[in-house]
Amino acid sequence: MAISDLFNVRKQLVFYGAYHTNPINVAIHIVCVPLIVWSLQVLAYDWPRPRFLPQIQYQLNDYLHFEVTYGTLQTVVWLAYYYVLEPFAALLYTPQAILSILTANAFAQRADHQQIALFVQVAGWIAQFIGHGIAEGRAPALLDNLLGAFVLAPFFVHLEILFKLGYRPAMHRQLKNDTGVAIAGFRKIEQAKKRAAGKQGL
Repeated sequence: MAISDLFNVRKQLVFYGAYHTNPINVAIHIVCVPLIVWSLQVLAYDWPRPRFLPQIQYQLNDYLHFEVTYGTLQTVVWLAYYYVLEPFAALLYTPQAILSILTANAFAQRADHQQIALFVQVAGWIAQFIGHGIAEGRAPALLDNLLGAFVLAPFFVHLEILFKLGYRPAMHRQLKNDTGVAIAGFRKIEQAKKRAAGKQGL
């Protein structure tokens, strides 16, 4: 994939959308992806931090805690990427992203935060693999593009909700059409592989 394609919202969403067309699988992702991101931010709170990171923290209340952690950096970098892809949708996503990292940092103050976050992380991934294996019938996107799929997932499920609420209908129709073409191409390749495998078995 060309570097320029990484900043092409249409190509990125079609790539990810081609792996997520089944409504049950999409619903599982809408629930699990934010939980996976949040639990990873909780786990990342305890990772050793380099000295050049500013030691800034501010306790808003028992449930909202700002601190410069790897999770904070992840939030900033991913948001910046989303703003490049689709600025207004990224603006609408920003409060959710901020709430996620603030609550994750606050939750990390609990003595049992690692165990709970690890459970949420594992359960979220298991649910998603079940969604792909049973409902979607196709392996997750991360097996073809680990970085792209992992970074895109939160924004994709956010846009799925926005599209349901009527956000940019023309863009939604175009993405659905492009996704259909991508899926047709994938199925054609799979059928060709099966035919080739069948000939080799003769």
